[in-house]
Amino acid sequence: MTEFSRTYDPRLLPGSAVELEASEAERAALAQRFGLVRIDSMTARIELEREAEGASAKGRLQARIIQSCAVSGEDLPVSIDEMVNLHFIPARGPSAPDEEIELEAEELDQIEFEGSLFDLGEALAQTLALAIDPYAVGPNAEEARRKAGLLDRDTSGPFAALAALKKQD
Repeated sequence: MTEFSRTYDPRLLPGSAVELEASEAERAALAQRFGLVRIDSMTARIELEREAEGASAKGRLQARIIQSCAVSGEDLPVSIDEMVNLHFIPARGPSAPDEEIELEAEELDQIEFEGSLFDLGEALAQTLALAIDPYAVGPNAEEARRKAGLLDRDTSGPFAALAALKKQD
């Protein structure tokens, strides 16, 4: 069971938009999973359509999260607005251990599912995880760097030693 599970049977799809919203408990569990301070909201409006093999999910995921600044550690509010374009297909079965698999461009957004149900909620949770910038910095990041004695890129970058030698001439 995932933190945000919304399962659908592709054979019984409504053929219209579905509105999904994570509950407070689901948001708290996802925040813990992704190492966030908290998730204030997470909603999605998705058009689900049956396909010859599986289903497609197209729409938009929106979330408001609070994450820690990568430099200062301060709470940093972030808005996420991601387009969703996924295709759920039945699992193909195991491949041989030494078999090389090549994916075509249109196969990169395919998600395999076992049995008769696919989990749109988990796919949206993973979409959220991919949208989070792990190195996000807030407005006080430079000040925190200075207080910690960290140098800026000009004085600590790969060419800083060469620049120092040039100044000695």
